[in-house]
Amino acid sequence: MHPCTMKHKYFVGRMKMADVVAANHTLILAMPRFGIALGFGERSVQEICAQYSLPVDFVLMVFNVYTFDDYLPDEEELKRTDFSPLVPYLEASHRYYLNERLPHIQRHLMHVAGSAGERYGSILKSFFEDYRKEVVEHFESEECDVFPYLQGLLNGCAAAKPVSDHFADNHTDLVDKLSDLTQILYKYIPCEGFAEELNELVFSILQLSADLEKHAVIEEKILLPYIYQLERRRADET
Repeated sequence: MHPCTMKHKYFVGRMKMADVVAANHTLILAMPRFGIALGFGERSVQEICAQYSLPVDFVLMVFNVYTFDDYLPDEEELKRTDFSPLVPYLEASHRYYLNERLPHIQRHLMHVAGSAGERYGSILKSFFEDYRKEVVEHFESEECDVFPYLQGLLNGCAAAKPVSDHFADNHTDLVDKLSDLTQILYKYIPCEGFAEELNELVFSILQLSADLEKHAVIEEKILLPYIYQLERRRADET
């Protein structure tokens, strides 16, 4: 049974880390963002988190978001969770997308575009370059505006500006455009002579899209509620 079909059997700290990864292999992509390496032995999630000086509640929150479509932390979970690794985790995710996944996709896309003829080849190259620039701008906005705003709330100092109301819309746009790219590949790119590479390209785009969707959930359902909670706390204190 796929883990996302199970209800209310979320990961807990006493579970073996190896069993958690076996339940959802895509967590292997998220673990380096915490600095966690493979080689768990029989140790539990709690023991692995202690080894890496990570708050187990936060790590479990991310693992559950990545695995269970029906999981969302409630207000009490947000109150008791140590969010000190949140921004470093999100920044590590940005680096992963920009320095690993997008360049990997670009390499395959350039090969495919070079074999697809001038018309469709130029469309693919232009579409991807525009998308890459949009991703860079989105991440820069978060790192220059959203993350410092959160840090300002934590430090009790005046913040420059609150989070934009269009924060979630931007995430949707990034995922939707990847769907548009796959439609171009499905419908218009001939695969004669490079079917294997075209399949690899499509799979890589779908993998990135799924990861970005979970990244968006973490920012919209964990980061933003945490910010709003801090804002309310600050308002009550003034």
